[in-house]
Amino acid sequence: MRGFSVDWRSDRGASPVPAAFGVEDIGAFERSPLHALLAEGRTFARWRLRDGPDAAKAVPELLDLRAEGATDYVLHLIWFAPGTALKGVAVSFTTDIPSGFSDDDLAILAEVLPALGLAISKLGLSRTLHETLAIYLGSATSTRVLNGHIRRGEGETVAAAILLADFRAFTALTDRDDPVSVVGWLDEHFDAIGEPVMRCGGEILKFTGDGFLAIFPVSDPRNQPCPTCGIALDAAEQALALNRALNDRRRSAGLPGLEVDLVLHFGQLVYGNVGTGRRLDFTVIGRAVNEASRIEELCDEADRSILVSDTFAERCGRRLEPVGTFALRGLERKQQIWAPLRSP
Repeated sequence: MRGFSVDWRSDRGASPVPAAFGVEDIGAFERSPLHALLAEGRTFARWRLRDGPDAAKAVPELLDLRAEGATDYVLHLIWFAPGTALKGVAVSFTTDIPSGFSDDDLAILAEVLPALGLAISKLGLSRTLHETLAIYLGSATSTRVLNGHIRRGEGETVAAAILLADFRAFTALTDRDDPVSVVGWLDEHFDAIGEPVMRCGGEILKFTGDGFLAIFPVSDPRNQPCPTCGIALDAAEQALALNRALNDRRRSAGLPGLEVDLVLHFGQLVYGNVGTGRRLDFTVIGRAVNEASRIEELCDEADRSILVSDTFAERCGRRLEPVGTFALRGLERKQQIWAPLRSP
């Protein structure tokens, strides 16, 4: 988001108003009193709207307020300390009293501003920290970090369905095309396959260059068939369909596509902090993650875009077809591998 505001009105209470990065939101900002104040390099302004439309003609948003019955408008700009993602806060007050604000009214408003600005700064930094961590770590993981789970070696054992995604021939694509363009294409494909994963309750824990690792935590591992495993398989099939649709659009435009391989597995994982003394990663580790990686290596050989482990297959409650029995690299026993039924 570019910014965030709270609009309070006496007849209907408070409502949050987010401002995203986009042309429409920039246009709305340019209509605002804040834009006018920043353009003039001031930290305070007052518009006496009862004096007529000429008093607000340079600020379209104020004309809208005057049409609603506003008679006076004051705006204070409070700058925060440098070095954070938040630059400051604008605090405005509007009244519909016919005479507008009195000198005493303005003095009271000015008196509360320092405390109000400090409170808003604290809450804003907290929100920004939570949103930023959620973007980099995922919502559930960021909540754990903010709750104090930040020591190396700290973690817990969880049962989860694992979804591993990897794009085929990505290295060859980076060798042929402009690296900046390739990163943009990769982001488009991540959007396509990541959206159904997150919508279905999956948590993307780690991007691995040209793929990612996601988990779907299972609250009751004894429950079979496992609803969470079924949902994870649905997410994988939706991800594959969206990626194929994106490839069709890209190839129609004369651009290269990226095929994706998806692996589903189930197991016990350690979910927590791992890394050096001063650089940690909050992720999952365990045998099941390694097995999922080994199964992904079979996608080309099996000529299937979705492969399912035997452990996952017996839990998900869906009809699957056997692909074959394979010796997984670095693992002792062979494993039966499955796949969703081919379309007739």
